[in-house]
Amino acid sequence: MDFRQNYFQLFDLNESFEIDLDVLAEHYRQLQRVLHPDRFASAPDQERRLSLQQAAHVNAAFQTLKDPLQRAQYLLQLRGLDLSQGRGTINDLEFLEAQIELREALAEIRAAADPHGSLVRFNAEISGRVSECLAALGEAFAATDAAALERAGHWAQRLQFYRRLQQEAEMLADELM
Repeated sequence: MDFRQNYFQLFDLNESFEIDLDVLAEHYRQLQRVLHPDRFASAPDQERRLSLQQAAHVNAAFQTLKDPLQRAQYLLQLRGLDLSQGRGTINDLEFLEAQIELREALAEIRAAADPHGSLVRFNAEISGRVSECLAALGEAFAATDAAALERAGHWAQRLQFYRRLQQEAEMLADELM
């Protein structure tokens, strides 16, 4: 295994946002059958260490590609736009206002007359926004114009925000139980 291969090459996939998750899973299982550390239990130390490194690399690659947000961030990084470097803060005033409104709506659920129903409606709204982000990411990554990468970066940031909101809503659901 060549550790210089990008994750798409590792799983013999096209470098694209839209991937076949079943094909990804099948290639993952094939690599795990070959590289799993249990197969090297009686091998010399160096082979066992290499097996562990390879298996860890395959696991990291699989986790990244199977998650749409991580896959988008990885694709952006491959194409030279690394959002983790503090680049690309959201300058969209309308979206920033929507963030504030959604955070307030989530905070108000605790005091709602029907907190469970309010949480279900909130989650449905956020799921719809996540779906919108995923569709827009697919379009942005498929486009070839110069601004497509920037659009993909903006949609990835939005998706990241909505994912955090979903996690906070899950924690609230646990609290309410």
